Amino acid sequence: MKVKKQATIWHALIVIIFLIVTLAVAIRVYGADPHIPLIASTILAAGIAVTMLGFEWSEIEEGMIDTIKMAMQAVLILMVIGTIVGTWILSGTVPTMIYYGLQILSPGIFLFAACLICCIVSLATGSSWTTAATVGIALIGVGTGLGIPVGMVAGAIISGAYFGDKMSPLSDTTNLAPAMAGTTLFEHVRHMIYTTVPVLVISLILYAILGLRYAGRELDIVQIDLILSTISANFDISLLLLIPPILVIVIVVLKIPAIPGLIGGTILGGIFAALFQGAGMGAIIDAAHYGYVLDSGVPIVDDLLSKGGLDGMMWTVSLILIALAFGGVMEKTGMLHAVVNSMLKFAKGTGSLVLATVVSSIAVNILAGEQYLSIVIPGRMYKDAYAEKGIHPKVLSRALEGSGTVTSALIPWNTCGVYMYETLGVHPFTYLPYAFLNLLLPIVNVIYAYLGITIPTIEKEKATA
Repeated sequence: MKVKKQATIWHALIVIIFLIVTLAVAIRVYGADPHIPLIASTILAAGIAVTMLGFEWSEIEEGMIDTIKMAMQAVLILMVIGTIVGTWILSGTVPTMIYYGLQILSPGIFLFAACLICCIVSLATGSSWTTAATVGIALIGVGTGLGIPVGMVAGAIISGAYFGDKMSPLSDTTNLAPAMAGTTLFEHVRHMIYTTVPVLVISLILYAILGLRYAGRELDIVQIDLILSTISANFDISLLLLIPPILVIVIVVLKIPAIPGLIGGTILGGIFAALFQGAGMGAIIDAAHYGYVLDSGVPIVDDLLSKGGLDGMMWTVSLILIALAFGGVMEKTGMLHAVVNSMLKFAKGTGSLVLATVVSSIAVNILAGEQYLSIVIPGRMYKDAYAEKGIHPKVLSRALEGSGTVTSALIPWNTCGVYMYETLGVHPFTYLPYAFLNLLLPIVNVIYAYLGITIPTIEKEKATA
């Protein structure tokens, strides 16, 4: 039996540098997908673990499988979302949202309104994924029709969607963070108000300012009329077609489990496709499995409404599984812990401790590709450090969510990043500069910590207990 050695920061850095270099070369030089660089990095991490650290392959394999298991619900949800998108386009639900949205929203207020709408939906559902898959898809179509850059539109959607994902008691990460930190759900939510609400206000102001650039612009009436006429020529439009997304939102609010609720959304989409568009069973099955393909001869509309399907999610699912396998090796071999422990050495005061927490959560998001791990690993690693300094655990839980949850959607190979890419059709690097809430929250958390703003303390004996 081999004697295991403890992973050091240098072991981790070899893998991290290799990952960064191979991703950069593959994506920027060859225009390739990130799958193969992640596989190569997984092989390198496993090789180091076996040859240098004394691990058996069976242990490494176990680590990969255990990590993949953590995200299997997310993978299943992703697959169901693919069927929803396909059937909702076939039924006319998504075309109807785009059709009416183009007539109601104006360019000047669009970004502000898009963020606010997504805030409301995500707060009600507790899910950024549900928000993106319902109103998010429609808002991308409306923004495109209004001539607003798609990166700005997606950034506003992401900011609004993650506001609710952080603040809603229905959100899984909002429950996970206080559990890892050792505080209660509602203490955690109340404490996040101090950072999240000001950042949301700032984000809305920035979207309003960006919108001013388009307020005086003359609408391309010809293009909008072309989109509207093409949609109405290929789909029967009715306000009744808004029932499926409304019912899905209600289902989530009623705390019905996500997968049955979303499957219900697919079934509703199929029923409405038959009732309103006269679709047969074969067409409904094809839309759910392979996605909907529109061939109207108008490229902008065809691009908007040709997506979805179970098969359409397989690229995303494969990337998630590979990223999780990589994260599993890094976690099992202790390389992730080596990175976090190295950061902990520099955490002397409250500000530096919160900074270390924020950086660690973002690093785990990048290296492990899963937002749950970005909360669980730093949460476990830093819990005692906060207790030793007499800092209330809700400060830790706020830092975890204010960095781990919100930055996950900004990383192209993270489960959240690939989901948003697949659902909205916009690359994370394209919307990253405009996802103001997601970018500002980690910074504001660190600033608050260094300035001592809303950093409650607790007796060290109680904190330790």
